[in-house]
Amino acid sequence: MEDQATGASGINKPLVGVAAAVVLAAVGGWYYWHTRSAPPETPAAAAPVVQAPPPDAPIEHPVPAAGPDAAVAPLPSLADSDSVLSDAIGGAAPDSGLMQYVVPESLIRHIVVTVDNLPRPKAAADKRPTTPVAGTFVVDGDELHATIDAQNFQRYGPMVEALRKTDMRKLAAVYLHFYPLFQKVYQDLGYPNGYFNDRLVKVIDVLLAAPQVPAPIELVRPNVLYVFSDPALEARPSGQKMLIRMGPDNAAIVKAKLTELRALVTAAPPRR
Repeated sequence: MEDQATGASGINKPLVGVAAAVVLAAVGGWYYWHTRSAPPETPAAAAPVVQAPPPDAPIEHPVPAAGPDAAVAPLPSLADSDSVLSDAIGGAAPDSGLMQYVVPESLIRHIVVTVDNLPRPKAAADKRPTTPVAGTFVVDGDELHATIDAQNFQRYGPMVEALRKTDMRKLAAVYLHFYPLFQKVYQDLGYPNGYFNDRLVKVIDVLLAAPQVPAPIELVRPNVLYVFSDPALEARPSGQKMLIRMGPDNAAIVKAKLTELRALVTAAPPRR
């Protein structure tokens, strides 16, 4: 998450690009806030990471064949894809308000990078495909013992509501139409033998496994950043921590949309 008031990372919701990122990015944010003190940082346990497939890995989830909602326009080049993709997303969700959260520059590249990073302990906030959540991050307590104030959950309300109104079938059709460009960017990212849809499905599974943490959620600020006081919780993938910080009601809506999306992008038999 990105905290605009402090200038540090706080609540940014990176996940609205197409299918996956529309859900994932719309959820997230980086969890950092400035402080004047900088005591020694406590090391955290290693976080689980979804590994990229080895060079000879079979494709597990080939993209399904285009359905009746699929776009019929020619595919643009990657350099010319931003406006075309933004228009397609807006057309798939005309009444949801989704497009107000989309950053239309380098959209496919930012979606791919964000999706790839969500299972990792940290994710680059400057690569998100969506705008920051409004408002200021609020905690109860001080730097030694604090908890997330429930007011923060309300900050995600408008964005989550836009996501709830989005027709995932139409959005998935946009994703499938533009899939060759997602695949190209993923390979250029350093996975020449990788398959982006497989990575997307694995990342969705990581997000769906995010636990529901009962309130109050305790924080500490050992250096310049607030982190979860529980080392095991702090070591979780960044995407799971985003869902936890949204609050259980918002996370439940996002998970429901992710479940819809997973079914739509895996509706094809594995290739062996």
